[in-house]
Amino acid sequence: MFNLKDKVAVITGAAGGIGRGIALALAKRGCHLALADIDEANLAKTAAEMAARGVRVTHYRLDVSDAAQIAAFPARVLADHKGVDLLFNNAGVAIGGTFEQVSEADFDWLLSINLFGVIRMTRAFMPLLRGSEEARIVNLSSLFGLIAPPGQTAYAASKFAVRGFSNALRHELEMEGAKIGVTVVHPGGIATSIAKNARVPTGMNSAEVDKQLKDFQVFLRMPPEQAGEIIVRAVEGRKTRVLVGNDAKAAGLIERLMPVNYWKLIGRSLKT
Repeated sequence: MFNLKDKVAVITGAAGGIGRGIALALAKRGCHLALADIDEANLAKTAAEMAARGVRVTHYRLDVSDAAQIAAFPARVLADHKGVDLLFNNAGVAIGGTFEQVSEADFDWLLSINLFGVIRMTRAFMPLLRGSEEARIVNLSSLFGLIAPPGQTAYAASKFAVRGFSNALRHELEMEGAKIGVTVVHPGGIATSIAKNARVPTGMNSAEVDKQLKDFQVFLRMPPEQAGEIIVRAVEGRKTRVLVGNDAKAAGLIERLMPVNYWKLIGRSLKT
């Protein structure tokens, strides 16, 4: 098992949801935390809660869509911690609507966070991770990095890309014998605020927005703390891929069995 006690973990999107759940699971194991988010108020609350568990916790306002902020971030963390052993690229956003409803600007905005934020954070922290005796990069993809439902072109594009980036990076690091592992995580319906906070395309009317939100809320069931525990256990076990929730596991199985026609089955079941 990968012993996480006294390791240092950087977590983006740590103000709430899965990021907070990961922070809690790590703090229970004695792992020190460098927490980042754009939501400063809730980030401070999360940091105070984790610090009460006896680990060293620092927190930083960070917009992962900003390349300059990311480039400067490792130095800020290194000023407060001895190094970095774990990087959790968790920050993410959503936008509903069909491809034609989502503007190019909104599509680019989502990719700047969900995909390029992951890539830039990984590039920025790679030198510090290489200085660790054993390190791990944990990238949050999604259930929609396994299947691609209609109305999720932007989100699915970003999460499939995170999956491909993570797998290729892992293979590169394995080939060179690096002591850095890569885990890609596919959470299913986790009870976070991502759907409620999703950006609304200008082409969607209020009735469409309300229906989409209602449909998604039904599936957001697993507590983020439970998801965080599952993810951290997988890191302890050095797993390369984690499906979080029975919905993600079922979708992953159906996609493997029916790689071309899986939506005919899944889509039909959602209508019943």
